Amino acid sequence: MSLNESELRKYVIAHPQDEEAFQHFLNIMRAKPGRVITATNEQFEAEIRKRLAS
Repeated sequence: MSLNESELRKYVIAHPQDEEAFQHFLNIMRAKPGRVITATNEQFEAEIRKRLAS
């Protein structure tokens, strides 16, 4: 079975214990040009500030 990106996202949210699916989803997200993954609110805010300053 193959899930599209939206379906995989929903699956990962519904099954947080599935580390393999989560890592696969992160790999897809990281491969997108301009996409940045942040782990904390502080990292997110720093990325927003950086983008606004450019």
